[in-house]
Amino acid sequence: MPAASGPNVARIFHPYGRIHSRYTSEKIMTDEIRDTIIVGTGCAGLTAAIYAARANLKPLVLEGHEPGGQLSITTLVENFPGWPEGIQGPQLIENMRMQASRFGTDFRLGHLSSVDLSKRPFRLHVGKEVLHTRTLIIASGASARWLGLPSEQALIGHGVSSCATCDGFFFSGQEIAVIGGGDSAMEEALFLTRFASKVTLIHRREQFRASKIMLDRAIGHEKIHFLTNTAVEEVLGVEQKEVTGLRLRNLVTQERSILPVSAMFLGIGHVPNAKMFTGQIDLDDDGYIRTHDYVFTRVAGVFACGDVQDRQYRQAITAAGSGCMAALEAEKYLEDHGR
Repeated sequence: MPAASGPNVARIFHPYGRIHSRYTSEKIMTDEIRDTIIVGTGCAGLTAAIYAARANLKPLVLEGHEPGGQLSITTLVENFPGWPEGIQGPQLIENMRMQASRFGTDFRLGHLSSVDLSKRPFRLHVGKEVLHTRTLIIASGASARWLGLPSEQALIGHGVSSCATCDGFFFSGQEIAVIGGGDSAMEEALFLTRFASKVTLIHRREQFRASKIMLDRAIGHEKIHFLTNTAVEEVLGVEQKEVTGLRLRNLVTQERSILPVSAMFLGIGHVPNAKMFTGQIDLDDDGYIRTHDYVFTRVAGVFACGDVQDRQYRQAITAAGSGCMAALEAEKYLEDHGR
């Protein structure tokens, strides 16, 4: 029997690499299908774009509501290899973006609203537009949880930080506050004792959510002091453009006080930007994408890299490394499937 033909027949990329025809209500032209689409423009996404573009995959990078990721709100980055004097976070992102563009990466503004990974090519809904791709690299990152204070937002990168390993060094010999009551807060506080003269850990409740071992370590450290049943009402120093202290309120007595500190670190966790992939690929209990062999998801041809799947390191250099891995694996997948 001859193969079906006609205006309602589309060329579909088969999961195992063969091209076959089937009846469909939508015709997808071959030249409308991207070899790879990358979601995210942080270190992971841009590194993936550089490698994919150099492999002639002509990647399309989707920029979401936080272009550049967390580095876009970071000031001096001193631990990224190759910059002995350090580099401003936004400048590092811009350099990587220019490098990706140089090799032929396309960028498109738009928020990814939903995806369909059950069909091939994969379908991505960006506004009213539907994009099709043979491989997908998810590098959508994770967003730090903030207190939501206007003064806090004004001082991000000027003494307010969500990353002790990134910024703790800048406050050597000074007094620092850490906000939170879980393991993340304990880890931040313990790390910061390497630099600070004193670390005050502020928690809204009497009891802590941290594991016993982490809490015991923090309690036993001579540099760490605790303020429980206490909320931060304002971060002081907006006019000076540097943190000078915190205005606190005791939630039991309602008494207000000023705590002089040079920095405030948030230890209340991160939110992975992976909600739109719920039900499509595996997520853990906290919403991070589950991967195996570094960057593979359970859906063949879909890879995840950077903070959206890394809940342990969360560094610019580790995100960049995983972005490289994802691009190399996407290239290999396409080669193995006839592209």
